[in-house]
Amino acid sequence: MALLQNFIDEWAERSPEREAFRCGDDALTYRELAVRADRLARALREAGLRRMDRVGILMNKCLEVPVSVYGILKAGGVFVPIDPAAPAARIAFILRDCGIRFLITESDKAVLVSGLAKETAGLEYVIGLGEEVGHGVRVDNWAAMDTVCSGDVEEWGTEQDLAYLMYTSGSTGEPKGLMHTHYSGLSYARLSARAYDVQAGDRLGNHAALHFDQSTFDYFTGPMCGATTVLVPEEVIMFPMSLGELIERERLTFWYSVPLTLVRLVETGALEGRDCSAMRWVLFGGEAFPPKYLWRLMDLWPGARFSNCYGPAEVNQCTYYHVPRERKGSEDALPIGGFWEDTEGLIMDGEGREVLLGEAGELLVRSPTMMAGYWGRDDLNARAFFERERFPGYRETFYRTGDLVRADDAGQLHFLGRKDRQVKIRGHRVELEEVESALACLEEVAEGAVFVVGGGDVGEERLVGAVILRAGVEVDGAAMRRSLGAVLPSYAVPLVIEIYDRFPRTTSGKIDRRELAACYVAGDGEG
Repeated sequence: MALLQNFIDEWAERSPEREAFRCGDDALTYRELAVRADRLARALREAGLRRMDRVGILMNKCLEVPVSVYGILKAGGVFVPIDPAAPAARIAFILRDCGIRFLITESDKAVLVSGLAKETAGLEYVIGLGEEVGHGVRVDNWAAMDTVCSGDVEEWGTEQDLAYLMYTSGSTGEPKGLMHTHYSGLSYARLSARAYDVQAGDRLGNHAALHFDQSTFDYFTGPMCGATTVLVPEEVIMFPMSLGELIERERLTFWYSVPLTLVRLVETGALEGRDCSAMRWVLFGGEAFPPKYLWRLMDLWPGARFSNCYGPAEVNQCTYYHVPRERKGSEDALPIGGFWEDTEGLIMDGEGREVLLGEAGELLVRSPTMMAGYWGRDDLNARAFFERERFPGYRETFYRTGDLVRADDAGQLHFLGRKDRQVKIRGHRVELEEVESALACLEEVAEGAVFVVGGGDVGEERLVGAVILRAGVEVDGAAMRRSLGAVLPSYAVPLVIEIYDRFPRTTSGKIDRRELAACYVAGDGEG
């Protein structure tokens, strides 16, 4: 039996002084990570953590984040990454939804945590604050963790225990929690390590925040292989020049991010003057990579391999396409590729029948990297999974991705779009129904709709809101966007909100969102 936390202990024995994580000028060796994680685990156990209790992580990137991840796992808990930039209402929902009693955070979150403790009434113990927050919550700072005994913590759990809950947008207007086990996390780490040949000497650039599913490559695959993960702060990612400098200075060998970050790096990162020759593999996914930028980056980094990665957060990843350099110059969209080891897919039509080769259909996936289900949502689980009996007594479970694909003669899958109205905005998954629900809740709005428009050359899709105001109400789009920012993450707030007297309708009386989008593009909205 293996658990995700076992690998840092193994590397602490084999190469104790090897860097496990680095952030800025500071670093944690594998020995230091193992010791600090043990101390945190013991503190959580002494505070009353039970097997598979959920523990929230509410922090910006820092070395305490990997300590928290592995400390929670060592304690037998389930880590729940929470976007520190999310509205307080969304954070409070997550805490209530999965019953978080323990929270790990940082010193500047005291006011926020105090409000959360008052709203949720479930918090018992918070680590990372230097001041009290009231409401019966016990508080410790990080310095207190250094005084905890660092001996080995008795291991609890099996591979089938939950390891982490990752919340994504939900079609009902509320986030939904994806339940991943140690087994699914371990399977992803093993398969990605094999697919991309990750080695102990590699240095991984961690672009994704912990609450984004791409981060599992950096936090799981890296430590499994004894590699070093370099945490890239948000303020560096925002400025391509700074990001290019970091890639050069840290001698990064792996990079995994949404394509938009790489597009900006190509455009304004001054890569021509930088020595990024250490880079040997670039992984990207979450949205389409405009070919003209991809070819330029491949020219700038001739020694690197490039792979288009595909997989909803529910299955971590399930296909990849290694981009051949002889494709350079083609403007065709890249395939999402073929399945990796131990993974099987079905392409099915609306009647539940497998389609013929070359025909379009919904992709269903069966993989050891697949989640156990949605937390507390039996209704969603019933719709999300498909079961078939291959032979009597042996049933196989597939996840319905909702993505439309087709397979070519070579067996490569091509992504065609979404079956439902789920979209990716800057690599983050957004349910349009969730945004529309929030829009409809604004007291000034009589009726609202949301649609997506293309972002021009960089290939970034953008959200646009459309509303009909209540009679006698006067409000502008900017004010409504500010209101939405209090209940939605920033990437889910529409870029603009247009005000209409009436909406185009389908013959059944429904809002014709396609027509709305077409009118917006043809008008002032898209120039």
